[in-house]
This record gives sequence, C-alpha cells and structure tokens, in this order.
Amino acid sequence: MIRRHILCFGNPLHGDDGFGAAVFAHLSAKPRPENLLLFDAGTAGPAALALFEDCDEAIVVDALAPAGTPGRIAQPCVDSIVSESVPAPHGMGLGYVLQALAALPGPKPRVTIVGAQAESHRPFQPGLSPAVAQAAREVASLLAPYFDDGHG
Repeated sequence: MIRRHILCFGNPLHGDDGFGAAVFAHLSAKPRPENLLLFDAGTAGPAALALFEDCDEAIVVDALAPAGTPGRIAQPCVDSIVSESVPAPHGMGLGYVLQALAALPGPKPRVTIVGAQAESHRPFQPGLSPAVAQAAREVASLLAPYFDDGHG
C-alpha cells in the first residue's frame, strides 16, 4: 500500500499565500485511509523536511507565483521550482525545501506539486482573492479521491 502525505504550505495572513491552508481546511474534516496523512505545513523551512519522511509519495500544495492568470491550477515539475536566492516572505521557500530534500541521503518520496497562481501576496492582509479561493475548492475536489480509497 502506498504511503502518501499531502503537505499544504502557505501563510493565510499573506493573501493568496494562504492557498495551501485553504485547501487543508477543505480537506481536514474528511475521513482518511490509514495510508494517507494530511498536514497543514505552514511556511516552508528546514523543519518541513520531516514531513517528507515515511512516505512513498508527497503531494505538495502551495501557491504559485503570480503569472498573469490568478487561480490557474498547475502541476509544475519539481525541477522547475528553483531555490530562492533570498528567503521568501513566508519562510525559506519551497524551492529551498525541495533542494534540501534532494541533498539528503537515503530514499526519497515521489513528489508532486499542485498549486494555483496567486493574484498577489499581500503581507498581513488575510484572505484569498476570489479566483484563488475557487482554485482551493477545485484542488480539494481533485485530491478528494485519495481520501475515499487511498489510491493504492
């Protein structure tokens, strides 16, 4: 049976950066099979590496940089997430965490990223833009089948 972790990153106090937290809120009340763990991972940083342990697959949910189409859902490949040259406003950044994960010895989980393009990251302005709030509901629906049977 595949051990799967869903890791929802983001800071709900910074506008659309709260996308992952919103997806977590939609999914958290759902019953889960024993092979699926759901985490409100907060802001990315070195402590997040522990969330990738003891699983075969890690599904990372996070807001994507604004790119002209707020709320557009995408699954970027792990290699396209670059490590930040300076710390992100909400932590070290997902790029840093993925780079650190790759450098660790031993087996690593398969990592899938699911995100939505942010409209903007507004420091200390809670609440998602309407397009990103809709995307959070859609991503929760896309992930819902994992809660039904664990997908393997």
